[in-house]
Order: sequence, then C-alpha cells, then structure tokens
Amino acid sequence: MFAILKKSLKTPNKNHPIILSGLFLFCLASLAEAKLSKEAVYSLFGQANQFFRQANSSDDTDQAQKLYEKAILNYEKIISDGQIQNSKLYYNLANAYFLNGNLGKAIVNYRRAEKLDGSDTNIQKNLAFARSKRIDKIPMKTEKRVLHTLFFWHYDFSIKTKFILTCLFFAVVCIVLTVMIWLGRTAGRITTAVIFSILFIFFLASAVLEAQTQSNRIGGVITAREVVARQGDGQNYPSSFKESLHVGTEFDLLEHRVGWLHIRLSDDSDAWIPENSAELI
Repeated sequence: MFAILKKSLKTPNKNHPIILSGLFLFCLASLAEAKLSKEAVYSLFGQANQFFRQANSSDDTDQAQKLYEKAILNYEKIISDGQIQNSKLYYNLANAYFLNGNLGKAIVNYRRAEKLDGSDTNIQKNLAFARSKRIDKIPMKTEKRVLHTLFFWHYDFSIKTKFILTCLFFAVVCIVLTVMIWLGRTAGRITTAVIFSILFIFFLASAVLEAQTQSNRIGGVITAREVVARQGDGQNYPSSFKESLHVGTEFDLLEHRVGWLHIRLSDDSDAWIPENSAELI
C-alpha cells in the first residue's frame, strides 16, 4: 500500500509526487544475525512510520521537523543495528530526509534504494524529483549524451530487466531452433533465430558489463550545504572551479586519502573535497 506524502518544506511538483512505501519484506537471513530482534525491528519500523505520518499531517513546521527526525533515527537504527538493507527501507528514509529539508541525504538514500531495486518506478520518480531541486546543474558530456541516446537500453534498463529479457530471447532462440529441427528451415525461421540470437548476445553482454561496472564503481553525494572543490588534498590548494559545489551534487569516487575524496563529476571534471562534506553510496 502506498500513501502520498502531502506535506513538504517546499510544495512538490504535482507531476512528481513524493510517495511513502510500506516495508513489506525483511531479509530473514539478516534478522538472524542482527543485533536487534525481529520484534524490535518491527517495533522500530512501526514507530518510524507513525512519526512520519504525524509529521506529514502536522501544520506546525517545527514540530513536523522534529517528528521527521525521530522517524529518520528509527529507520537508521533498523539499518545499522538491525543490519538490514532493503530498497523500501532506504526509500522511506530518503522520503523522510527529503521532507525534512536534507536534500543530500535524501539523494544518497534514493541512490541506495535504486542500487537494490533499479526497476522500482517510485524510486526513479522521487530520485528525479530530488535531483531537480539541486543548485548545481552539471551537464553530461556530449559524447556521453549521444551514447546514452543510442544505447538507451543499456543505460536505462535495470540489470534485472536485462536478465529477464536475456532469458526471454534465449528461450525464443531455443524454440525456433527446435522448430527448425523438426519442421525444417525456412527464411522466416532463420531470420527470427538470427535476430533473437543477436538480441540475446547484446543484452547478455550489457548485463555482464553493467554488473562489472557497478562492482568497481563507488558513487557519492555532497551532503554539505556547499563545499570548495580543490586541485589537491589540502586546504592550501587552489579551487578547481569558480563556484562552490552544493548539496546534492553526485560524483564518482576516484581516490580516497585521509580526510579527502578525489571525485569525478558528470562532465568528467575532477577535484578534491573534504571527506566530511560528502557521503558515499
């Protein structure tokens, strides 16, 4: 069951509603090893949802913020002490952060939810809506934009979707080959087998490539209100850009040194930022 979040620090665009999802499934294996008991986890989750609903219906902004903070603490306690990683849980946490005005933490947790379930359209919509609220508008390089357009199926489809399509194409190939063995070859059957074989190879390669990329890629989000990006790992280095980077800006991690992160932005520019100004996915 889903409930529309009707209250925000800023009125949301009606075309991009922020939605609260219930947490329907817990990972029983995680619960077995967790510091919290199953009953404690459900109790914390119930309290978190109650705080969230109370905040969402409150007309007192200060009181609502306090209630959102209580909901956030409970959600995070489930994650840390309960040792549970669940896309719906991260999604609820992200919604609470967003409505409490913490854009950076919201995007971090939407990204974590997306990483666990890239096919959830609610996560995608809310993440896109949160991204639209960022100050920094860093364009993607033209070459990357062209690749994303030409190979949209590689960049837009989740691994789960690609895997399902790969299995479907392989099944079609097997069926067509079986028909050809029993009933003989025809131009139509051969063409069908070739087309679906190509699709099978493309989607299989895409799924494998994305899985390898995700395993090696570490993303992050700036959570500080603003930060000066520098050309080296120290305050004495000159700034990399004319303007500071702001909360919600996403990056890929290139290197991690004590107290500093070497990051790459979507336009392929790189810089160093203090470690405490961002959070990794």
